[in-house]
Amino acid sequence: MDMDNPRDRAAARDEAGAALDEALHEIKRVIVGQDAMLERLLVALMAGGHVLLEGVPGLAKTLTVKTLAEVLGGTFRRIQFTPDLVPADLVGTRVYRPDSGKFDIELGPVFGNFLLADEINRAPAKVQSALLEVMQEQQVTIGGETFPVPHPFLVLATQNPIEAEGTYPLPEAQVDRFLMKVLVDYPSTGEEAAVVGRSLDEPAKVRECLSLDDLERFARSTQTVLVDREVIGYAVALADATRTPSRYGLDKIAGYIEYGASPRGPIGLVNAGRALALLRGRGHVTVSDIRDLAPDVLRHRLVLSYDALADGVDADELIDQVLAAVTEPPADHVQRTVAA
Repeated sequence: MDMDNPRDRAAARDEAGAALDEALHEIKRVIVGQDAMLERLLVALMAGGHVLLEGVPGLAKTLTVKTLAEVLGGTFRRIQFTPDLVPADLVGTRVYRPDSGKFDIELGPVFGNFLLADEINRAPAKVQSALLEVMQEQQVTIGGETFPVPHPFLVLATQNPIEAEGTYPLPEAQVDRFLMKVLVDYPSTGEEAAVVGRSLDEPAKVRECLSLDDLERFARSTQTVLVDREVIGYAVALADATRTPSRYGLDKIAGYIEYGASPRGPIGLVNAGRALALLRGRGHVTVSDIRDLAPDVLRHRLVLSYDALADGVDADELIDQVLAAVTEPPADHVQRTVAA
């Protein structure tokens, strides 16, 4: 297949979209509801980013990542973060062997395709930094020797919003390294009834739908998804509106934002938009893709002021106002430009 040929690129995108949709349906045989979370995980995987999940216990976060690994043919690792954890517990360490008189390298649990970092805010700063370094560099150095993590590599870090005692909140500069922060809510009553009903039977066995080679190939297909300049400008304008709200007529919220989204915000929006367009069976990114992803990509990049905390204003409320204030490019113009 010649990726320089437009027809071959379109065929590769169609194949990727169909295969990923099939994988999504297979995961849903185990996971009831949480459609937004599942879609965002696949988007992050295709875009090469990582996800920070926030939700109360019992919302199937661990089961979701484990099922994802089974369906996509990767290895699953889970680390329960605790206050006594040290960086070597994550990345590995050198172990002395008395019989040989030499040191051997024991690799840590970060060496897996799908890593669940459970309750990341319970570990001290050194451990958090060690994980975030692996996420950024895609490698670990132990005793002067460098070991790359397997690819694809997706970190799903969870934090519990209802407990603050004994936790170490992630610094804003480190949270910025996550592509998305997804809020996981309770299921609807109908979905919860389905969950309870399924708990009475044997757990569903899922089949492996894709290989790791397929995932790598599909991730490359996202690079062929077209992004119009107007869409890029819209993504940049959303980020800029969080930094200079008054420029967009948002004087009322200017005092609520200490620091707006970094340039990683619009970069992440556009890259995630390409992956989402691929999942939705399109060869170009639309404004609706950017709008749908904006809360997940931007909410953790805003540093709120004390006024916002005092008035009970959260990042999602501010992003909603930003989305309402920033002018969208005409959809027909974007479609004509992409078609050209």
